[in-house]
Amino acid sequence: MDPTAPTRWTPRSVTWLGVACNALLGAAKILAGWAFGSQAILADGFHSASDLITDAAVLAGIGASTKPADAGHPYGHRRISTLVALFVGVALAGVAASIAYGAVLSFRKPHEPLRSLLPLVLAAGTIPVKEILFRLTRRVGRRTADPSLVANAWHHRSDAFTSVAAAVGLGVVAVGGPGWAFVDELTALVLATFLAIAAGRILAGSAAELIDRAPAVETLAAIEQAVADTAGVHDFHAIRARKIGGKVDMDIHVLVEPELTVREGHDIASAVEARVRRAQPDVVEMVVHIEPYEHNDPPPEPARKDGDDHEIELL
Repeated sequence: MDPTAPTRWTPRSVTWLGVACNALLGAAKILAGWAFGSQAILADGFHSASDLITDAAVLAGIGASTKPADAGHPYGHRRISTLVALFVGVALAGVAASIAYGAVLSFRKPHEPLRSLLPLVLAAGTIPVKEILFRLTRRVGRRTADPSLVANAWHHRSDAFTSVAAAVGLGVVAVGGPGWAFVDELTALVLATFLAIAAGRILAGSAAELIDRAPAVETLAAIEQAVADTAGVHDFHAIRARKIGGKVDMDIHVLVEPELTVREGHDIASAVEARVRRAQPDVVEMVVHIEPYEHNDPPPEPARKDGDDHEIELL
């Protein structure tokens, strides 16, 4: 499976694929850990099983966030995907803390000799599976601009990281004996740091959407250029745009000839909206205010756009 090539995967299908993999891997590793007395693979198995919780949250979010607007939610339900991403970020931070805490505690515990190579094989086999899931889920999340999918992709990678730690520890013990098992804990601490950084970026991106941060400067520049290129538009100002559920909502004031009829002004507004959507497909909601252009008036001052410095992007 090439994780960079498929386009047939949908948010729901790629999440169900994660559910199947997490269920199978979690059950196999838990049974192996119990049967052969391997604490490393047992902990890794419980981590795989815990991914089912975030998978369930993402599936629920996909269904809820795509609901159409209703009387109680006139702007739709897209913020639900942002809330799910926030939940996954918190869960990922918890996983990082748990891995680090368990690694510190394990430094003081005696390590038993490896009784079977099966736990090592399971840990090593998990790594490519979860890395493919990470890349595939992240690709679909970026293509659909769904922050909850991108966050869940990093949860898949967290499982790959813990499997790396487990495989390294089990492998070193298999070769060098219990005296070298501390390598497992050292690897886990390093990987927990990377997970904590990823969780922080997910949480920061979700928080930015919840406080209506503007999209990237490049996105706003492309929108402005599309408006300026629309026939009948003399000028524009007061652009406001925000990210919601990975998409863009915006409104803009467009100046046209004052002698135009209402229908002609409406046609220009429709043309502005169509051109902007072609330039930036992530713009899903747009309100165009038509104003008369007075030739003798000084041009309006450009509206201040919050968040012009940068955007916290999808990982």
